[in-house]
Amino acid sequence: MATQRRDRQRWLVGYHLVITVLTLLSVVNVSLMLGHWGPLASERAVSHGLLVFFAVDYFVRLAVTKNRKIFLVQSAFDLLGIIPLHPVFAFFRLGRLVRLIRTHHLFWRLGLDGAWTKAYHRFIYSTGFIYLFSISVAIIVLSAFLFSLSEKQSLANALWWAVTTATTVGYGDETPHTAVGKIIASVLMFGGIGFIGLLTSTITDFFTSRARQAPSAATTQQQADLTALLQKVDALTTKVDQLQMQVRQLERHH
Repeated sequence: MATQRRDRQRWLVGYHLVITVLTLLSVVNVSLMLGHWGPLASERAVSHGLLVFFAVDYFVRLAVTKNRKIFLVQSAFDLLGIIPLHPVFAFFRLGRLVRLIRTHHLFWRLGLDGAWTKAYHRFIYSTGFIYLFSISVAIIVLSAFLFSLSEKQSLANALWWAVTTATTVGYGDETPHTAVGKIIASVLMFGGIGFIGLLTSTITDFFTSRARQAPSAATTQQQADLTALLQKVDALTTKVDQLQMQVRQLERHH
């Protein structure tokens, strides 16, 4: 039993090392593509191969997991990382590395675990940021895909249009011309902008609450320090009184 457990642990560590290497390779490869460094054909081939690998890995884990609801929530970035609209979505695979770091308690092993990791967990999960972010990205991606089909645009241009529309920037370089495209744009304007507004307010509320809690935490610490100081003063006063009594007794004997 113990041998099987050790073998399983070794296999898991090896698997996570492979995922880590391929994730970093994805990020480097996409960075090279965006910077137009190196042969583009080879970089695209590597990007497509990694996309297939991570897609298979995601759906296999989804099939074997015991709780798919929790898996879908925790692996939202993994799903975004296999969206084939644009190579830049590979950057979402870095979310996998964050979970691997937490799984193996690397920050704790390195002595780096502290308040900031707890704040990160509260920001991502407790505030609902991960859910709002995933829904916002899903709306943008779906709108871009439908816009691409209806307007006969490339997926990259459609994604650019969806992002500029949802963020209310609206450069106007890409606009819908068909009736279906205008309906998609209308849905994105109401749905996407609403969720992005909630996302922005969530981020603002989190940092505002942190700023409010900081002074109160500092005040509490000051009160605790003052209480400890008063206790030490009382203890010192008691010892001084005892010494004075002993001195008086000695004087009486002499």
